[in-house]
Amino acid sequence: MEVVYRRCCGIDVHKRKIVACLMTGQRKRDTREFGTTTGALREMAHWLKAEECEIVAMESTGSYWKPLYNVFELEGINAMVVNAAHMKTIPGRKTDIKDAEWIADLLRHGLLKASFVPDKDQREYRELTRYRASRVEERAREVNRMQKMLEGANIKLSSHVSDIMGKSAKKLIQLAISHKELTHKQISMACTGPLKATIDELKASLEGIISPLQRSLFAEVIRVIEEQTEQIERIEAMIRQYTTEAYDVAAKAIDAIPGIARRSAEQIIAEIGVDMSRFPTAHHLCAWAGVAPGDNESAGKRKSGKTRQGNKTLKKTLILCANSAINNKESFFYAQYQRLVVRKGRKKAIVAVAHSMLIAVYHVLSGNEFRDLGADYYTQFNREKKAKSLVKQLNRLGYKIDCPDIAA
Repeated sequence: MEVVYRRCCGIDVHKRKIVACLMTGQRKRDTREFGTTTGALREMAHWLKAEECEIVAMESTGSYWKPLYNVFELEGINAMVVNAAHMKTIPGRKTDIKDAEWIADLLRHGLLKASFVPDKDQREYRELTRYRASRVEERAREVNRMQKMLEGANIKLSSHVSDIMGKSAKKLIQLAISHKELTHKQISMACTGPLKATIDELKASLEGIISPLQRSLFAEVIRVIEEQTEQIERIEAMIRQYTTEAYDVAAKAIDAIPGIARRSAEQIIAEIGVDMSRFPTAHHLCAWAGVAPGDNESAGKRKSGKTRQGNKTLKKTLILCANSAINNKESFFYAQYQRLVVRKGRKKAIVAVAHSMLIAVYHVLSGNEFRDLGADYYTQFNREKKAKSLVKQLNRLGYKIDCPDIAA
């Protein structure tokens, strides 16, 4: 095979140990072990620079590759992170030294494909948005726990309010756990905004069976939810502080897409960045995100088109946005979902909508303005053929439609 890199290094990464194999010729290999502290990583970087190493490759092992990549980035060493699935080792090579040698040999002949690693500013921004997403999910779990506890105490407030952690709902819950009997006046004063339910309905829904232990537990869960809400607000402030002008402009641009709100836009920007030149086409981006159908065809037969794993955070965000977008009955995404859900089912239809949304995001970030195709997009094709089909169906059902162009 053709040699692409004359001097290259393969690294097998672990939590406490790093094995590096430097190849400087067909049979010349120098294998060394290093620690994982910053000092040890700098020592390895200086060794590679002294040996005039052209490029370094390492597996994307958990988060252990990140300290190495940071040091190589600072030292100006060309490094790539590769997916372990793309370089499965040959049987009998399962030792740390053999792994490092195998990575170096693949790299030497140009058989490794680099994973997408954003620059340092985007990586830090991504960590911030991912941390916010995890806190929001944790708060949602606590709210669901509160809902289960309310049901267990015979309190049916959720039947009359959309959010049990809203201002009025929280005041009503606090009244329910602090008073054995509630008056109409207390309930009326707790309602800070208009509610669909009447005072009598709210009073009936708050008449529960609450033990002293449950009252204490309710107070503790409410306190935890309030603390988490304050934490999320602080993280939001940090995100606003570190959002660059380019990120802000991009987030506002994709916020125009139905189903994508500001928070989701920031999450998408943090995952894919604003420079779309790193992805050759929109379909490459969709495949990387894990929302594109897989290719599995043999002997002319199309088999399972299961999507691959992709970027978990981005895929989850797109699925949430797709679920929101299909509620807008004036958008193209609603029409696409309605067209596919009958044949493919809800889950596959949602993934298809997420795929279309990411294609729209790609083109918007490439400098194009978003234009919704509209809910009537699919009805514009083969209009005459569809009209004939519908008239024939009516005739079969017993309705007589006088249309000379259509045979009965």
